[in-house]
Amino acid sequence: MAKTDTRTVASLLREYGHRTALRGDNPYRTKAYLHAADSLAALSQPLDRIIAAGALIRIPGIGNAIADIVRKLYETGTHPRLEKLREEVPAGVMELFTVPGLRPDKILKLHQALGVNSLAELEAAAKADRIRPVKGLGASLQTKILQNLTIARSGEAQLHLHKAAALLQHAILSVKQEHPEFSRVEIAGDFRRGCELVADLALVALGNKPTEIEQSTLRLVVTNNKHFGASLLQATGSADHLEQLTMYAAERGFALKPDGLYRGRKLIASATEVEIYEALDLQFIEPELREGRDEIERAARRQLPTLVRDEDLHGILHSHTTASDGTETLEAMAEATRKRGFEYYGVADHSQSAHYAGGLTLRDIAEQHREADRLNTKYGGKFRVLKGIEADILADGSLDYPDDVLKQFDFVVASVHSRFQLPKKEQTDRIIAAIANPLTTIIGHMTGRQLLRRPGYELDVEEVLRACARYNVAVEINAHPWRLDLDWRWHQKALDYGCIFSINPDAHSIRELDHMHWGVEMARKGGVPRERVLNAMGLAALLAYLSKRNCGSKIGGKRRSPGRKAAARGAANRNVLGPHKG
Repeated sequence: MAKTDTRTVASLLREYGHRTALRGDNPYRTKAYLHAADSLAALSQPLDRIIAAGALIRIPGIGNAIADIVRKLYETGTHPRLEKLREEVPAGVMELFTVPGLRPDKILKLHQALGVNSLAELEAAAKADRIRPVKGLGASLQTKILQNLTIARSGEAQLHLHKAAALLQHAILSVKQEHPEFSRVEIAGDFRRGCELVADLALVALGNKPTEIEQSTLRLVVTNNKHFGASLLQATGSADHLEQLTMYAAERGFALKPDGLYRGRKLIASATEVEIYEALDLQFIEPELREGRDEIERAARRQLPTLVRDEDLHGILHSHTTASDGTETLEAMAEATRKRGFEYYGVADHSQSAHYAGGLTLRDIAEQHREADRLNTKYGGKFRVLKGIEADILADGSLDYPDDVLKQFDFVVASVHSRFQLPKKEQTDRIIAAIANPLTTIIGHMTGRQLLRRPGYELDVEEVLRACARYNVAVEINAHPWRLDLDWRWHQKALDYGCIFSINPDAHSIRELDHMHWGVEMARKGGVPRERVLNAMGLAALLAYLSKRNCGSKIGGKRRSPGRKAAARGAANRNVLGPHKG
């Protein structure tokens, strides 16, 4: 009997996980199945070889129990429990798991109450207003389904950055174990370009026999030292950038081919990307900028910016603690931030209107500020806790504390967390009113989007950016990989208007502090230089800036260089992507 290929095994394991979720099984076990399926999908070597070597449990997310399931799926193309689960719900119901925000219990309800067995039937039920009257479903779910069906169809095989990073890191280890003769393995594709969603998982390896291997969802390009730069350039893309670069080269008497840059039959440059761009008399174009916009023209004029880097950031200005909906105390979050080499930690818990997130009462604020003062005394000027708040923008554009309370904070992040369905003009006017408040420092996650979950609300982004520039309010690049908001495609427009940015993790745990790197990637992709980023300021400069904005609290401190810890942090974060130059 023919064995099952890796891609199919991964798909079957994903189905297995989804079907257990429909039965109401332990949700952590379901997540384990789905995580293991992702890891299988990114394997760089044949599954049969891994199984034969008894190495399944070395794959991230696969323990002994899941390894047994994987072996059975591989050997037979099914599993006894999977077959039993299939008797309970038709195969088409699995399509509903692709709709963002649609939980297993709702999927089961849609199937049982309305007979929905596919995406097409789900769309028909929503458009026919059949979902709204059903108890346990309702009008809001019907609206969400209609919004997110488009995302479901467009988001197939796309991964959030942090998930793609984990899979690629595992793939690199796997390739090196399988091919110890490869002296270099670099990430390419969408991930190297810093795309907010990754569909093209690609690696370039340095070996003796050039070839290209398609294994499950991973593309592995093997090249030699002479042509490594050309192969890395081609595997990184984008297709639009390469097409324009090829035309640019042709207009100047060159031919850009997959193995290098030629003039006639003579190979001019191929060992590094730098050599190829230099031979074309172009400024080096960082991978994040290679999207076929205007980067080649700007490179020809030597007008590309020096992009912000991880180590350029001196602190964090939007993060949550147990005072609202975080998982760690203020002291734990501050200490974790300090150990990462930053100079300051800006706490910004939710405000009083955010009842769903444990928003801060006036008593909570006083208690948190006393704790911040205690910690600042403890740090003795070597590190600083800044007192901030993420204030809800109310329907009329006001913030949900009076001015005398807002003035107690060092900074204020103003964000929308409700009334997403307001008409475009009302939503725009609402946010601009909050920006015009002299106590607003940063506008948080401007469009409210959640990638592969929900689109942003209707908004005139250009008008909002103009207002941010006019009132000197920083535009947040929310670094949480589910958000990455403001979209990088708006960054150049913001720069043209004169906006400044603030790169923030929106962290709710210590681990999420490291989301900062994804915000840096988005800033780089949008062409943002260090000097236009608020938290690229050292502590003294930031305190002076905040004082001028009249946030009202007694702030002060001494400027400190980032030091070795910050440099190490930046180097470590860059290594996730590999070198920017080939």
